[in-house]
Amino acid sequence: MATVLLVGTLNRVMIVELGVPSSIVAVMIALPLLVAPFRALIGFRSDTHRSALGWRRVPFMWYGSLLQFGGLAIMPFVLLVLAGNNAIATPPIVGQLGAGLAFLLVGAGLHTTQTAGLALATDLAPGDTQPRVVGLMYVMLLVGMIVSALAFGALLSPYSHERLVRVTQGAAVITLALNVVSMWKQEARDRTRLADSSTDPTFAESWRAFSNGDHAVRRLVATGLGTMAFSMQDVLLEPYGGQVLALSVSSTTLLTASLSFGGLAGFLLASRVLSRGGDAFRMASMGALIGIPGFGLVIAAAPLHLTALFFLGTLCIGFGGGLLGHGTLTATMNSAPEQQRGLALGAWGAVQASAVGLAVALGGVVRDFIAGANVPSLISGKPVATGYLVVYGIEIALLCITTVAMMPLLSRVRGRRAVAA
Repeated sequence: MATVLLVGTLNRVMIVELGVPSSIVAVMIALPLLVAPFRALIGFRSDTHRSALGWRRVPFMWYGSLLQFGGLAIMPFVLLVLAGNNAIATPPIVGQLGAGLAFLLVGAGLHTTQTAGLALATDLAPGDTQPRVVGLMYVMLLVGMIVSALAFGALLSPYSHERLVRVTQGAAVITLALNVVSMWKQEARDRTRLADSSTDPTFAESWRAFSNGDHAVRRLVATGLGTMAFSMQDVLLEPYGGQVLALSVSSTTLLTASLSFGGLAGFLLASRVLSRGGDAFRMASMGALIGIPGFGLVIAAAPLHLTALFFLGTLCIGFGGGLLGHGTLTATMNSAPEQQRGLALGAWGAVQASAVGLAVALGGVVRDFIAGANVPSLISGKPVATGYLVVYGIEIALLCITTVAMMPLLSRVRGRRAVAA
């Protein structure tokens, strides 16, 4: 729900309805990049945390929930300032800084909660069920995104700033309630964790042992490249639909639902294949290959004036991203040492989130640079489309690079199978 609100609805409203430059909005959405590198440290701390209640993961999930609630709670007041609906004249920079703080708090909460939650799920799931557990978690995530996108689209039609404020306030309350329910009786209390912690390894020692493991760094590099390839469009799809294809706010919000439906199908297929012993990185490379025609359809929708083609391309992008995300996460869970699960999953999350933040910011900046550089229009009568199309072209190139980067991992898998035979 928070992802749909921040990446989908709010970014379109701030760019189109409130007139905030897309580069500033992209930087706001990318602000969690400042927190993302610390996910490995958060995971490590959840591995070694000692509390009077005997919990390791739950305290971090709770801290993240409070941060997320705080960001969503101050967002309505920021929107009022950006819209100019305040009695005292306020410079635009005040609203922009407030929005940046709100995005940062929500992003920090998401990173903290997800890192500890993934580690807890890995603790609870036997090794042979982990692909299905990954599929279940992401199916529920995407179901939440689909339901939220449909609900936001209905609640914001017709659009008004007051409606958006009420929707954001409701999202803050529902987020906190759902997170509390999700933590209830999930982690067993271990009183032995109150013992002396002087024998615990330091973060540097744990990281050194992890990075020297089974091609851990190569897996992280492949994850980062693939994630960047799918993420540059995150802040641009809805504005592209609004500015180039003239779609309404409620219609462009449905794009998030289409993206989620594609991701849901990808996760279901990956769960089925990987639970039967399929190779996780082969699945991820298939996702990269499927994303290439997906972005091609999105590009073709503008000159052909076909909204259906735009939605179909978005569906393919979601499907390819689902395969890649499931494959890389499953590979990380399968290879995570028992005492370093939080660290391993935190490192995966840090690379993925950092790649998303960098890609989102880069996408917005490239789009604005092209728009302000008087580059000849690639589509007759639609000069605003050029910046978007350049970004989508860069994503296709990144997907090709990702496919090449994953080939050594696939050859190593084939080599191990040959030796085993």
